[in-house]
Parts: sequence; C-alpha cells; structure tokens
Amino acid sequence: MEAISINIINLSANELPAYATVGSAGMDIRAFLNDPVTLQPMERALIPTGLFVELPDNFEIQIRPRSGLALKQGITCLNTPGTIDSDYRGEIKVLLINLSNENQVIQNNDRIAQMVVAKTEKALFNLVDKIDETKRGAGGFGHTGK
Repeated sequence: MEAISINIINLSANELPAYATVGSAGMDIRAFLNDPVTLQPMERALIPTGLFVELPDNFEIQIRPRSGLALKQGITCLNTPGTIDSDYRGEIKVLLINLSNENQVIQNNDRIAQMVVAKTEKALFNLVDKIDETKRGAGGFGHTGK
C-alpha cells in the first residue's frame, strides 16, 4: 500500500507521529506541555500537541484513545473518534478524561492518543417517501439480545 504525503508543522521537540509496527493503523501523538497537567477523577482537559497538518482533500484524521493508557491509568479520549477535517489548519489538541479513581498526571512528551488517517467519501441524500425493507428492519440497540 502506498502512503499519502501530508505536510506537518511540529512546534514541539517531540518526535513526529509514527507507526509503532508494520501493521499499526494508528500513530501515537504526544502531549506538548510547558507544565504537567493533573487530571482529577472525572476531570477532562484539552491537551495540545504542537502539531498542525495540511490534509489532502477527501481525507480526515481520527483521534482515538490509546488502549494502554486507558487500561493502566483510566485515561481516554472524549468525542471519540474525534475528526480533523481536511480544511482545518489549527493545532491538533486531544480531549482527555480521567475515568480512574485517582489523580493522573500528563507530562510533556507523553503519548496521549492515536491518530488514524482515513479516506472520506462525500454523500448526497435523496429525499424519498419509502426505503427498502430488510430482515433486520428497525431493530437496534440490543435487539438481538445479550
């Protein structure tokens, strides 16, 4: 698979996002902080990364939690996956929440989330009076049982 080229500005001294393994779908992104941020239980904070990107049209970046951070510290991302649109030119920031029962500290250069680059499609809605039936129908939210 051929990689797309994305222009990036990095105002931090942190390394650029990179794939940890050959099969990785996401790249870790790091906190860019002057001072540590302490998240109390159930507290949320917007954490800067120092990264600015120029995505090609029809692409997005999805911001997702890091599984190890969620498991070990109870820290996850809100609004997940967060979407960075191709026309956004501001700093990438990550909305973190502490779901643990203890204070958690975010330090500069900590890996705080993953970013996944994904192709997007444009949709056009056609207003109709009826849509095709399926076997599932309108069943949702637990309709198949436990």
